[in-house]
Amino acid sequence: MSFVVTSDPNNIHHILTKNFSNYTKGPKFQEIFEPLGDGIFNSDSDTWKYQRKLIHSLIKHSRFELFFEQLVKGKVEKSLIPVLDHVSNLEIEVDLQDIFQRFAFDNVCLMVLGFDPNCLTIELPEVAHAKAFDQMEESMLYRHVLPECCWKLQRWLQIGREKELSSAWKILDQFIYKCISSRREDLSQSGTPIPKTEEEKFDLVTALEQQVEEMGGINISNKFLRDTTVNLMVAGRDTISVALTWFFWIVATHPSVEDKILEEIKEHMLDHNGKWRVLNINELSKLVYLHGAMCETLRLFPSVPFEHKCAVQSDKLPSGHDISPNTKILFSLYSMGRMESIWGKDCLEFKPERWISERGRILHVPSFKFIAFNAGPRNLFRSSCFTEYFYYTSDETWFEGEDQQEKCLMKK
Repeated sequence: MSFVVTSDPNNIHHILTKNFSNYTKGPKFQEIFEPLGDGIFNSDSDTWKYQRKLIHSLIKHSRFELFFEQLVKGKVEKSLIPVLDHVSNLEIEVDLQDIFQRFAFDNVCLMVLGFDPNCLTIELPEVAHAKAFDQMEESMLYRHVLPECCWKLQRWLQIGREKELSSAWKILDQFIYKCISSRREDLSQSGTPIPKTEEEKFDLVTALEQQVEEMGGINISNKFLRDTTVNLMVAGRDTISVALTWFFWIVATHPSVEDKILEEIKEHMLDHNGKWRVLNINELSKLVYLHGAMCETLRLFPSVPFEHKCAVQSDKLPSGHDISPNTKILFSLYSMGRMESIWGKDCLEFKPERWISERGRILHVPSFKFIAFNAGPRNLFRSSCFTEYFYYTSDETWFEGEDQQEKCLMKK
């Protein structure tokens, strides 16, 4: 298969927006990411459009924002802070990426399935389905690295990574299908899919069922819910945990940035009695410098450093390159974030100020230049993922401000 590698923003804009319909995931992508099923990240055309419409309706649900805010706040206070307090008091090293992956996995399971796997506790337990999720993703990565004939032979013989993938896939599916069956059983008994009061439970699986009914759809299968769940897990765990890990690492290596962030949160996160409080989602816009630091982290260390598409028909890119059908297009978000032609001569420096205008507001950068959460029609999760990342970061920075004198020893 022929392929083209590009980091030209004009080409990216053409591929992801202007001629979006001509550049799909393609059959090879779907083979590599087979465990994702027919979910939104693995689908094209009408299937993708239907799921996009469905999930967009869900994240815009009037209950979702309040539910998300309460969920994250509760998990920070009951799980994250006790764990960080524990390691801080003992003055021991902790793998921060592992902490954030556990934190994000608990949150996404609660958000999607209404179930808390309790991965983030002081004991840092090994949870079977969380481990299976890790193994499944690692096996899909190996499918990128190994020649196609090699991993397909391993799959046929059930050896090596493909054997591990099959086992992990089975464990994760058992967990997800059990949660789905439980939620559907609760729904059939109560007859009320969506909570009417703030105190009632809310999760995206049951909300999804009602949404399909309201859109005039037929009864949805457990397989459809399973595929949707896995894709939302990928979106809700990995992008967030990777971004948080890089954020706290790079801030820790830039003390002046850390001081400015702490100064900003002191200004906006102290109440009139001088006590710390957690901002709600609508108040996040007050933390402009923190916002800039987060954008700068994603520019230098995008959660997904590479993307690829497959051309359906012949085309010509703005750069003048001819594209034939079935050509694979690779573009590097990592490279784009470090290009002098896009970001200037200081492109390798960590400068949150580059995102802040003279009026003290966040500067808008076109998504085809800053594509940390995709661009064009597929940027469905851009605002919701960034809001999630922003809210997690502000809550965890709040912990640092509240307990500023105590330091955790963090090992990268």
